[in-house]
Amino acid sequence: MKVAVLGAGAIGAYVGAALHRAGADVHLIARGPHLAAMRQHGVQVLSPRGDFTAHPHATDDPAEVGPVDYVFLGLKANSYAACGPLIEPLLHDTTAVVAAQNGIPWWYFHRHGGPHDGHRVESVDPDGAVSAVLAPERAVGCVVYAATELEGPGVVRHLEGTRFSIGEPDRSVSRRCLALSEAIQAGGLKCPVEPDLRNDIWLKLLGNISFNPISALARATMRQMCLHGGTRRVIEIMMTETLSVAEALGCKVGVSIERRLAGAEKVGDHRTSTLQDLERGKPLELDVLLSAVVELADITGVDVPTLRTVHAISDLLALRSAA
Repeated sequence: MKVAVLGAGAIGAYVGAALHRAGADVHLIARGPHLAAMRQHGVQVLSPRGDFTAHPHATDDPAEVGPVDYVFLGLKANSYAACGPLIEPLLHDTTAVVAAQNGIPWWYFHRHGGPHDGHRVESVDPDGAVSAVLAPERAVGCVVYAATELEGPGVVRHLEGTRFSIGEPDRSVSRRCLALSEAIQAGGLKCPVEPDLRNDIWLKLLGNISFNPISALARATMRQMCLHGGTRRVIEIMMTETLSVAEALGCKVGVSIERRLAGAEKVGDHRTSTLQDLERGKPLELDVLLSAVVELADITGVDVPTLRTVHAISDLLALRSAA
């Protein structure tokens, strides 16, 4: 199995290191000091499950890699539309693109069935710019339940969680999903193939849509947000509104809000990816989180006043941080 990790940051390098450890032909695509460190010292994974180092091939030139069986996308969703020159050299006729993104993916309504089948979510895929680069037919969805951080160039700190749920947009259990699942699990991670990954998308989104923007607005960790009474209540309301949109689209999360909050509190003083991006001066990945769900609320007729309020304020933060 030949795999390219495009955007081998904390999550991408972690998955790539695990796949390499299991014997896959892995190619990490990155840049800057992080790339230099991986070339010289490999990927150093620091984890409560045991530290290890892997030495997959690392480069900044996808043409050096050539066509692969799977492209694991570790890029932020807001950079998908511009990744054409990077991903094109990695593709052959049957290459699968595994999108490990938070929020609503660009392929969400591809082979969805029902009244919204084929609908394009403008917040996620403006004017079809993402679909033009990443054909929905190539997409394998991936929901990440692992928390990692780059502790330094080439050094991945794994905090908790090892589950990477994958699935096809058409809800089939395909050979390409089964093969990838087997390879990831051989590397020591969990990788269930879900018949309907959209339920997992909403389960993960339940936390991301609330904790991520509020963490950036308040500069707070997961634990701090859960322990602050007023903030915890706002998060509960945002989660309730999100569940209403999910249910209007036929999805069932199957986890109570209280249990979701307890799980988040257990993570401790972890900074969300949005807060980390804000601190590093990077664009904030909020379109696929808040903007997309507000858009879905519009097409389903669900009232989401708190989501709209937090979206308006966090959108201003995103604009000001990008200025």
